Amino acid sequence: MTGRSGTMENFGIILIKCLFISIALFHTHGLKKNGHPFIINSVSNPFPLVVNTWDFTNATLKAWQALSEDKRTALDAVEVGCMQCELEQCDFTVGYGGSPDENGETTLDAMIMDGKSMDIGAVGALRRIKHAISVARYVMEYTEHTFLVGDQASAFAKAMNFPEEPLYTPDSHAKWREWIHFNCQPNFWKNVSPNPKQSCGPYTPNQNSLRKSTKRGSSSFNEMNHDTIGMIAIDTEGNIAAGTSTNGANHKIPGRVGDSPIPGSGAYADNEVGAAAATGDGDVMMRFLPSFLAVEEMRKGFQPDIAGQYAMRRIAKFYPKFMGGIVVVNKDGQYGAACHGLSKFHYSVGSEDLGGVKVLTTPCINEYL
Repeated sequence: MTGRSGTMENFGIILIKCLFISIALFHTHGLKKNGHPFIINSVSNPFPLVVNTWDFTNATLKAWQALSEDKRTALDAVEVGCMQCELEQCDFTVGYGGSPDENGETTLDAMIMDGKSMDIGAVGALRRIKHAISVARYVMEYTEHTFLVGDQASAFAKAMNFPEEPLYTPDSHAKWREWIHFNCQPNFWKNVSPNPKQSCGPYTPNQNSLRKSTKRGSSSFNEMNHDTIGMIAIDTEGNIAAGTSTNGANHKIPGRVGDSPIPGSGAYADNEVGAAAATGDGDVMMRFLPSFLAVEEMRKGFQPDIAGQYAMRRIAKFYPKFMGGIVVVNKDGQYGAACHGLSKFHYSVGSEDLGGVKVLTTPCINEYL
């Protein structure tokens, strides 16, 4: 019996040693998923923290300063960070003067979510009001509603003392005129006459075309039409907020609202788990609620990178040509990103561990292409 006991004891020691070796290798080399490194961003001093889509570093810095210097809340950080992009017209896909619709008008979508209370404010197709993210916060804080749209959202903003002003610029008007000149290409119509691939409207329904395959073709979205800043912030109290701001898809059909202001699609936050924010082909992405899905995957115990990859794969299974990206943060301050349809995806992070703001890059999943 003594010999058997000694053998079991030695076996246990070996198992423990193997476990420690595995942990050491993991932290040194990370895991790999489809040949790409998967590294958990372990942080020694996680809060405050800001993570946002794309290399919109001035927005990241504005939010980071609100948290680290001014000691403001996560909600404040998301608002001022997204507002910075609205002022700068980040890539002309956020704020005024970008992405004119078929009538040449720029309209705005935005949302903000409080991960502590689960309160949300959102606006869609907002007209003639420049700071959509702030209007969204007013919806959250001064109404019992979640979402206001169109002219009625603008009327609410005016009642809350937001100034009304044109959102078009000479540049956006020129882009619209050029689009008209080239037969309104590309556009977002299908199954209509005349052929939307060759001419402008007005269009009428084409029943014969409808009977044929309506599978979505190549996406009209790319790196310069990704249409959203999505931002996540965690303040020194550990409270989480997330938000988005965008002027939507270039040359969209008037009245179109994308994924950005849709809770669970554009962004989602839950203090008990973490948050996510997405960007890309919104008409497709909103059908899958990728931000909510990523947060729920973290609730199951998955790390941010893997949760984001799962959300992207869910979409790509049905729409292999879609373009999109997602940033994901858990409640412990670990963060990551995932993407599809691009070679790589840039995202910005502000944290003490990084010494401020830094742009990070992740390779994209393109296995369905």
